[in-house]
Amino acid sequence: MGCCTGRCTLIFLCTLQLLAALERQVFDFLGYQWAPILANFLHIIIVILGLFGTIQYRPRYIVVYAIWTAIWVTWNIFIICFYLEVGGLSKDSELLTFNISRHQSWWSENGPGCVRKEASMSGIKGLDNHSYISVIGCALEYRYIEVMHSSFQILIALVGFVYACYVVSVFTEEEDSFDFIGGFDPFPLYHVNEKPTNLLFKQTYLLISPTGFSGMEGMNK
Repeated sequence: MGCCTGRCTLIFLCTLQLLAALERQVFDFLGYQWAPILANFLHIIIVILGLFGTIQYRPRYIVVYAIWTAIWVTWNIFIICFYLEVGGLSKDSELLTFNISRHQSWWSENGPGCVRKEASMSGIKGLDNHSYISVIGCALEYRYIEVMHSSFQILIALVGFVYACYVVSVFTEEEDSFDFIGGFDPFPLYHVNEKPTNLLFKQTYLLISPTGFSGMEGMNK
C-alpha cells in the first residue's frame, strides 16, 4: 500500500493519539488524578501496539487497538459527564483521585488567565497554619478545558476506529498473496529452496543412468 492509503493515515492517527495522550498524562500527573493516569497509561500502551501492528502488517494488533478505541470513547464520555455534572456526578467529588486526596484538575488553578491567591486562616480556631486558596480571573473554567480534551480524544478515537477497521479488511484480503515475513511472494520459502535440490538430483540421475552415458558418448563423438 502506498503512502496516501489508509495504512499511512492510521499511522498518523496513532502518532497523534500518542502525543495527545502524553500531553494529557503530564497534566493529570500534576493534578494527582489517579484514575485518568491509569487510563492514560493503558491507552498509551494500546496505541503503541496498534502503531506497531500497522507498521509491521499485524492485523491482530490492529483489532486489539480498534476494540480499545471503543472503550476509550466510553471513558472520555464519562469524563465529560463528570465535569459537566451529568447524571448526579459532581466535579468536586474525589472520584478521580480514588478518595485518596482532595486534589482537582491542574487546570483549576493554572488555567488561562487564572490568578491564584492564598489567604491566611490563622485567625479561625482549628485552622491555624492553614491557608485558603482562591482562584479568580480565569478566562475559561477548568471543567470546559477538560471537556475539550476529552472531546478531542473522542474525535481521534472514532476516526482511528474507522481506519483500523479499513486497514484490517485490506490486510485480510491480501493475506493469501502477501508474505508477512518476506514481502510479496506467492510461494512459501521452502518451495524455493527445494527447486535447486530437485534439479541436482535429476542431473545426477541422468549422468548415472545408461541412457545418460549413451547420450554423453554420442555427444563426445
